[in-house]
Amino acid sequence: MRSEVTQPMKASGKSPIKLDFRNEKSHLLDKIVPILLFLCAALSILTTIGIVFTLITETFQFFQKVSIMDYLFGTKWSPLIDPKSFGVLPLLSGTFMITIIACIVAIPLGLASAIYLSEYAHKRVRKIIKPILEVLAGVPTIVYGYFALSLITPLIRGIFPDTGVFNALSAGIVVGIMIIPMVCSLSEDAMSAVPRSLRDGAYALGATRFEVALKIVVPAALSGIVASAVLAFSRAIGETMIVTVAAGATPKLTADPLESIQTMTAYIVQVSMGDTPHGSIEYGTIFAVGMTLFIITFLLNILAQYVARRFREEY
Repeated sequence: MRSEVTQPMKASGKSPIKLDFRNEKSHLLDKIVPILLFLCAALSILTTIGIVFTLITETFQFFQKVSIMDYLFGTKWSPLIDPKSFGVLPLLSGTFMITIIACIVAIPLGLASAIYLSEYAHKRVRKIIKPILEVLAGVPTIVYGYFALSLITPLIRGIFPDTGVFNALSAGIVVGIMIIPMVCSLSEDAMSAVPRSLRDGAYALGATRFEVALKIVVPAALSGIVASAVLAFSRAIGETMIVTVAAGATPKLTADPLESIQTMTAYIVQVSMGDTPHGSIEYGTIFAVGMTLFIITFLLNILAQYVARRFREEY
């Protein structure tokens, strides 16, 4: 029986030894590859755990020296200047002011761009415009910062002469321009997933293309659109270099977007320059502010996932 099996192999020029070697090699790869993939996944998880552990440890040490109530509800932030104050509200107000301005710019423009690409643009035009629009996401944020400082701020000062060189409005507008591709791309993907039959049914009833886009496609893709808006909001909160360059470094509890303000990320950059002694209370503010920012963005990401699941339409 054995000779019958090996004879055809010899006739075809294939050695049974080579086949056995290949089988052993494939079995070895089947054992090694899952281990390597598991190590890659474990490394990502361990990195996240390490970051969270560092934040929690350093933040806990900071709040042993500073009252958490003074931190959360204080209206003055000056941890580097005597008398020291650790109220984070000025940083929070500056961060949310920039974020709200950015969303006012990005969400309407991004949604309008997504509607055009999904419902109006020809396939050739879409293939050209969408990559060009997404190039905005690849521009370094420091370039955006100097763009705001050298072009947007002079335009604003031409309209409002009392505006300072560093102001929240200029930074917010440019952050909004930066996150337009995120809103556009995610919203356009959600609209493209809406079945063609819904559009055809609306056209058969006499609806115009604009009515189909606004009353059929947008409501059907609402979960993806809202999720993109929440993710864009989260991205704007975490932006660093634009606000560091264009918004200034004045932690101030104000509602005037023409004034210089400071965001949480800009403060972290300021203190991380190397002049703050390691282990000091000023050094601890980096982790306290970072933990606050982490909690906000984490909750926003959870909200985006909840909205996407809660309002998802399945066809």
